[in-house]
Amino acid sequence: MPRTAQTALVTGASAGLGTHFARLFAQDGHDLVLVARRQGKLDQVATELRQVYGIRTTVLAADLTDPKATLHLHEEVVRTGIEVEFLVNDAGFGTAGAFAELDLARELDLIELNVKALTHLTGLFLPAMLARRSGRILNVGSLAGFLPGPFMATYYASKAYVLNFTEALSYELRGTGVTATVLCPGATATEFAQVAKMQNAALFRSSADAASVARYGYRAMMKGKTIAIPGLWNKISQESLRVSPRPVLRSIAGRLNKP
Repeated sequence: MPRTAQTALVTGASAGLGTHFARLFAQDGHDLVLVARRQGKLDQVATELRQVYGIRTTVLAADLTDPKATLHLHEEVVRTGIEVEFLVNDAGFGTAGAFAELDLARELDLIELNVKALTHLTGLFLPAMLARRSGRILNVGSLAGFLPGPFMATYYASKAYVLNFTEALSYELRGTGVTATVLCPGATATEFAQVAKMQNAALFRSSADAASVARYGYRAMMKGKTIAIPGLWNKISQESLRVSPRPVLRSIAGRLNKP
């Protein structure tokens, strides 16, 4: 596949959906900036994609729970002269348990990554996209963003932010040549459940294939779609969420999420 000279920056690229997004861009000939905490994992992904698809890969190891990391990341990209055409904010994690019993510092890290880093990176890379009237932004949300989530209160709230932020941004960007898409999958087979210590929770008894979810989100982003919900059952679920009483939603989510 010949290179397009267009570059995609993917956060959370060392595993899960992030790796699949990176592979999809590489298959289409796009160069990559791969971002995650784990340098070794990133190097493995970068080497594989470079060798198989003949693209250029740049690895930037960064812990985006550090408030300074997003700014440093943008500065490094600008310094190297890379023009980011596609921004994929995939990095994120969840926690499970009653909020009062969870590590508060960990909850704040969750907000820093899922909300603040996503917003900061979008704000940093968007002006250049607008200036050249070309760009695509994909933010990874969740079906969790459509309802309250007892026993995952902070995570669900963070994804509600991602959903509403991206939807509003998409409207603001009409006619600019730049689009914003939010991908809202249900339970997906990634490292998420293990990190959140939810392997045995009812929510993850049936999980979607990560490659299929990433492919759906990728295509939706390329089409400039605002909200992308992969899977017929997830679409039906989202429609039912819109009309269900809030107390019912809280009860259902609480039963599914309880560790």
